[in-house]
Amino acid sequence: MNAKVWRTALYCRLSREDGDRPESDSINNQRTLLTDYVSQHPELEAVDVYIDDGYTGTNFERPAFCAMLKDIEAGKINCVLVKDLSRFGRDYIEAGRYLERWLPEHDTRFVAILDHIDSNRGAYDMMLPLKNLFNAQYAKDISQKVKSALHTKQQRGEFIGAFASYGYVKNPQHRNHLLIDPVAAQVVRRIFTLFEQGMGKVSIANLLNREGIPCPSEYKRMMGERYRNGKRLDRTTYWTYATVHRILQSEVYIGNMEQGRDQRLQLHGTPKRKEKAEWVIVEATHEAIIPIDQWNRVQALLSRNARTPLFSKEVSPFSGYLRCGDCGRSMAKTTWHGRTFYTCGSYKRYGASICSKHYISHDFLEQRILADLNALIARMKPLPKLLQEAQRACRKEDPSFGEESRLEQALHRVQGIKQRLYEDYREGILSQEEYQRYRKDYDKQEKGLMAQSRQGKSVEGQRHLRPCPWVDELMTLEKLTTLDRATVAATIESIQIYEDQTIAITYLFSEEVRHILERA
Repeated sequence: MNAKVWRTALYCRLSREDGDRPESDSINNQRTLLTDYVSQHPELEAVDVYIDDGYTGTNFERPAFCAMLKDIEAGKINCVLVKDLSRFGRDYIEAGRYLERWLPEHDTRFVAILDHIDSNRGAYDMMLPLKNLFNAQYAKDISQKVKSALHTKQQRGEFIGAFASYGYVKNPQHRNHLLIDPVAAQVVRRIFTLFEQGMGKVSIANLLNREGIPCPSEYKRMMGERYRNGKRLDRTTYWTYATVHRILQSEVYIGNMEQGRDQRLQLHGTPKRKEKAEWVIVEATHEAIIPIDQWNRVQALLSRNARTPLFSKEVSPFSGYLRCGDCGRSMAKTTWHGRTFYTCGSYKRYGASICSKHYISHDFLEQRILADLNALIARMKPLPKLLQEAQRACRKEDPSFGEESRLEQALHRVQGIKQRLYEDYREGILSQEEYQRYRKDYDKQEKGLMAQSRQGKSVEGQRHLRPCPWVDELMTLEKLTTLDRATVAATIESIQIYEDQTIAITYLFSEEVRHILERA
């Protein structure tokens, strides 16, 4: 009677995260050991080699491991051969489940050479669970040491992430330091300015999508980075409310390093977001994209939580600033025959028994505030000097380190791939269906990179996108003729409306301007 032949999978795994020794545990050494073992055991027939190079043993979501399990289920494999238990996995509970339940249920033999384990010889030895436990504990110990070292780097303000935040790139000479990515930084500045001018987050996302500007994850991919955002759907390759909101709140854009946001309670558990007070934030670690004064204005607008019921409409320049002078509740906006009015929120919700109407039109309010602002501006005698300084700040050029050539390199790379795809199709290497599918993806990448390039060239000349868009008007007319949200955010803290239409304005000026006003 012929002896049974075991269709054998040779499984190899290596990971620096587990503290594996690069020489003795190298993939080549593992494969050689397994191959020699098979050659000395004629009942074993090597079917395939499954290699997970760079994957931790603390979880079993590894591509080669999962492929091996599918082959076992398909009947192609009925024996698994590994160097030792730690190559199979370092999670005690999961490893035990596979070895003691899953593999036996699929009539699959398991052999760990150096641990002298062979399920074909009978039940596992009594030391198997203990060995698995040691492997799990060893991985936890290594994990804690790695976390401690990374936390020390975080506290020093060194960037430890795999990918820089949108708007930055890693410094090629110092991987723990960030440099401005001028092309992406222009989009970040535009987002801040559009929001400050009153455009909602969804409207900003829609605008960028209409213009074909790649979202952060797509931009990184087009620039050749192997970036994957595990928190988004694979098909979400466009700008969203959440992306814009995250950019507007991130302190990285004022030069502060924000890290340590998430905490993983278990070795391979799901990370949970920590309270911001627990984040590791180090100030002034890299060059800022957004000026601190504009950042403060945007954060004030975010905290006011100004709402607009229709995403397609822009927010009123006064949203979040108007208060009833008597009850203190926010004023509510209403529209009547094409005109905008504001009334007391208490009156609108609960009636005259709580508060009176405090009715005022938007046009009347705007004219009164403009007149008051211009009266203050007229008192500022050194106005031309101040405006020239502000103008220079607005026109400050971005630092650059060859980003345009970097964008061009990405374009050339994509165009080169498209050319090679066509050549492979002509040579019959690719089918027509494969060629069209691949070309569609690279056409999209090329279109996005070209839109990004156009964005970079056009923003330089768009004066309305600078941090202080009302400076030009003051320079030419020495007064304001209209009020936009950016001007309100830069100058006003709050506006109280009283029943007799008395308006009380609390201004928000810098100490320098306040000092000038006091001397005027």
